[in-house]
Amino acid sequence: MTRLPTPDGPAFDIDERHPPIRTRRVSFDWSDTPLHWIPGDPVATHIINSFHLVLPEGEKWFIQCVKDARPHIRDPRLLEEIKGFIGQEMVHARSHQGVLDQILEANGIDVSRITGPAGQGNADRARQMAELKVRSPRRWRWRLRFELAAVASIEHYTAVLGQWIMDNDRLDKAGVDPTMLDLLRWHGAEEVEHRSVVFDVYRAVGGRYPMRVAAWLVSLSFLYWALIGGSLYLLRQDPTIKGRVTLPRVYRAYRRSVRKGHVPGVFRLLLGEAPVYLRPSHHPSQVCSTPRALEYLMHSPAARQAGYTPY
Repeated sequence: MTRLPTPDGPAFDIDERHPPIRTRRVSFDWSDTPLHWIPGDPVATHIINSFHLVLPEGEKWFIQCVKDARPHIRDPRLLEEIKGFIGQEMVHARSHQGVLDQILEANGIDVSRITGPAGQGNADRARQMAELKVRSPRRWRWRLRFELAAVASIEHYTAVLGQWIMDNDRLDKAGVDPTMLDLLRWHGAEEVEHRSVVFDVYRAVGGRYPMRVAAWLVSLSFLYWALIGGSLYLLRQDPTIKGRVTLPRVYRAYRRSVRKGHVPGVFRLLLGEAPVYLRPSHHPSQVCSTPRALEYLMHSPAARQAGYTPY
């Protein structure tokens, strides 16, 4: 247990393994946010924008997986955590969709070539899982476990990235648009807050270590595709970029952005976390800091404007 003081009330205890997970229905006004919201750094901007591309439908997939598993969960505490997880992910999906609609699309960047197939994939998955559950319950359980394992590994990375963006004051010094920075930090804080839920659901439905490793490999490939492919796609669509967008040119700019602290070292992050996540005794509560997440949520402009206290 960690005791956390609040600015407006008494201190309260935080259980890193089972913190209360609360849905905060925040909103963001993008009317003053520029396309390159990291000033002078379109590459870093679009590397992070690549998350905006996949998150609205990605979050909906996470929710589908957890909802499929929910009838098979018996632990009341985990069921309550699932409820909070679903609520938070729904708000995340809506918030990132706002970035796509009001910043990227508004500046002439067509995101439908990625978001369209992703949305269709979610629709197809729901139908396929319903049919598979009737035709072969055993295969349905196997697929559900594998997808939960994949989501659990992605949730590990989103929590680690959330911790990075909360702790990285170089973004403030770079003059990052404050609304976007609040979105990213609010989302990152909630990723830290609910980082254990899908992992615990996976284990509760019989998930084992070998499948966790196999699903991590698949997730790692997806994350590389999302970051590299998504960034190149956005840069090539960006009407303000002059000259040909090539991988070497983007890589050189990316290395400069890493040195400035505008983005994390993607390759070091993804592979560097492997020994942590793949440790057989690993549990998500052993990484990141819920008190740090709640500290940010107590000061988040969007959360405060919506009238939310941490709990």
